Amino acid sequence: MPPAVPGTPSAAPPQPLLHWFLPTGGDGRDPGGVTAVQGRTGAATRRPADIGYLTQVARAAEQAGFHSLLTPVGLGCVDPWILTAALAQHTDRIGFLVAFRAGFASPTLLAQQADAFRRFAGGRLRLNVVTGGDPVEQRAYGDHLAHDERYARTAELMAALRTLLDGGAVDHEGAHLRLRGAQLVDPATEHPVPLYFGGASPAAEEVAAHHADVQLLWGEPPSAIAGRIERVRAKADAAGRASAGPGARDPLRFGLRLHVIARDTAAEAWAEADRILSRLDPDAVRASQTRFAAMDSVGQARMAALHGGSTDAAKLEIAPNLWAGIGLVREGAGTALVGSHDEVAGRLHEYRELGVDEFVLSGYPHLEEAYRVGEEVAPRLRALVGAAGTERAARA
Repeated sequence: MPPAVPGTPSAAPPQPLLHWFLPTGGDGRDPGGVTAVQGRTGAATRRPADIGYLTQVARAAEQAGFHSLLTPVGLGCVDPWILTAALAQHTDRIGFLVAFRAGFASPTLLAQQADAFRRFAGGRLRLNVVTGGDPVEQRAYGDHLAHDERYARTAELMAALRTLLDGGAVDHEGAHLRLRGAQLVDPATEHPVPLYFGGASPAAEEVAAHHADVQLLWGEPPSAIAGRIERVRAKADAAGRASAGPGARDPLRFGLRLHVIARDTAAEAWAEADRILSRLDPDAVRASQTRFAAMDSVGQARMAALHGGSTDAAKLEIAPNLWAGIGLVREGAGTALVGSHDEVAGRLHEYRELGVDEFVLSGYPHLEEAYRVGEEVAPRLRALVGAAGTERAARA
């Protein structure tokens, strides 16, 4: 039998990349708001997000085998560029998935920042392009564009940024950006910088299909994730991402953002989920849901629809081992996989089989849970992916 060709059913699938999250707004055993607009409870920020603590989290994630650290952006977060540049000096191998708001700086300046970072940090850089879905926060930054206009601006920026980071020159006259003679001087192109991008609206999916290297999804039931991957992949294929040969773009990959509550037994894990739920302030839940409802983010609306604002524990397991309780108070990614280490690894593998290539994981507190997930869940997931590849090869 001839050797398997990558991408064919008989080829062993590559192991998914596992990333961890940096809690730049503070950390604790309980979830809290992400941005300053939302506010945070004291229980969620018992550990201040100073360089000492975030260095501990970064080193723990590095030692536990994670590939990169997602560093969020927003009013309640320290500047991710400055923070990750500092953390790069305290770590050796782990990469940084740096989030930035599209449209708040020119793509030329962003490319210069990214090029300097990858040059001085040995190429340990990935970029998470954030369009923004909270009009209140956008206005605080001086951005007054409507939803679809923001995504149109993001598309222009990503196209220019990709060309600049790859060493090309840009002359662009668009609805939102005008560039003449933009180019990096002696760029470090030996270190490619993947562009990650999230968004669930039709406008966002078009941007992902044409410009993203990795489309990031928030955790939803497997059937919903499968549908979204199929739809966006079809759009990417229509944009020419499925073709091979010289000059062809790489196929679009998919990443999934999830929290994890994994323990030695399922009973222990669900007891921790119940503890978290019992400590949520009803006033904070109501205030959070009111604010989320005022956003124009389709992804946030999908997260809110999973729990409907209910604190009834019986209604929060929206799919096997998938719990929506965190989204009662936390904007953005609001679901967690809850169960034994084997169960959580199994659910991650289920998403992997649907086409998820990367996982951005987190847990409360982020220091201890980086070790727990890296040491207990990750090896089990790798074993499942390897076994599935072996089984496919045997059937071929």
